[in-house]
Amino acid sequence: YRTQHPPVFASMMTSKLLLLVCYVSLLCFVSSSSSDFSGISQPSKVSLGLYYESLCPYCSSFIVNHLTKLFEDGLISIVDLHLSPWGNSKLRSDNVTVLCQHGAYECFLDTVEACAIDVWPELRDHFPFIYCVESLVIEHKYKKWETCYEKLNLNSKPVADCLSSGHGKELQLQYAAETSALEPPHKYVPWVVVDGQPLYELPKCGIFLSCVLDGPMADYENFISYICK
Repeated sequence: YRTQHPPVFASMMTSKLLLLVCYVSLLCFVSSSSSDFSGISQPSKVSLGLYYESLCPYCSSFIVNHLTKLFEDGLISIVDLHLSPWGNSKLRSDNVTVLCQHGAYECFLDTVEACAIDVWPELRDHFPFIYCVESLVIEHKYKKWETCYEKLNLNSKPVADCLSSGHGKELQLQYAAETSALEPPHKYVPWVVVDGQPLYELPKCGIFLSCVLDGPMADYENFISYICK
């Protein structure tokens, strides 16, 4: 588990530059494909997976301060975003009881967010709700998560039914299986995967320290640059 905070957030200018590079590259590809490769289907969207847990401070920060960049200037139109609220949670030997890294309330909120994804499958519907809940996590007000229904003018009944019926528990187990099947296995959260390739955390080193990571180095907070590539 990480014990230090992520790097300082990139400046807005850097974000805009990355978006510009991305769109120029995309326009060039589309132009080339229409003129030289007529008859060939357009490329599929770039897949982006986020494996996280609801009360992880790094996860909530990533969702609220970084992932939202996908929705600036329409970048989401070329991205297939998949959210998986399980993270470092564990199943006991009975394969039913769930143990969450940040306690029982995290298990509950993970299930709430899993239900939200299930009952509102369109990204434009469930992402604002998850964003709202994770914003409250950052503010240490996560027990007021139900206020997100009113803020977003959402009907609370579908999620409430999902929780009370036991379907939320089934969704938890599905996300558990999905996370445990990751290859390579996740090492921490948030675990960000672009087109099947995880973006490893850059080492945090002092002047007199050497740093070693198992595997290639990358910075998941710069996920937009990997989408553009």
